[in-house]
Amino acid sequence: MKKETIDRILRFTADRDWDQFHTPANLAKSISIEANELLECFQWDEEHFDLEDVRDELADVMVYCIDMLDRLGLDADEIINAKMTKNEQKYPVEKSRGKATKYTRL
Repeated sequence: MKKETIDRILRFTADRDWDQFHTPANLAKSISIEANELLECFQWDEEHFDLEDVRDELADVMVYCIDMLDRLGLDADEIINAKMTKNEQKYPVEKSRGKATKYTRL
């Protein structure tokens, strides 16, 4: 994500003095709520959905994730790459290719 976009998100929050409400617990709740609103876009029909609604809800999830990264002093690239390393170890290509099986059952 571009630095300008991240800065815009953080400025939006700061300009409204909302940092006081952005505890890690509140942000985690907000991420979950917005993720469920994203899921609602597909509630009755997984093939015919409103892409604009999906875009809006996905953006809301991402904005709250950026706010949480900032609150916790985390770097998105660092935590994503650390998690990908773990995933690569749990789901080796030779065992998991083409399978939707949890790693404990591979």
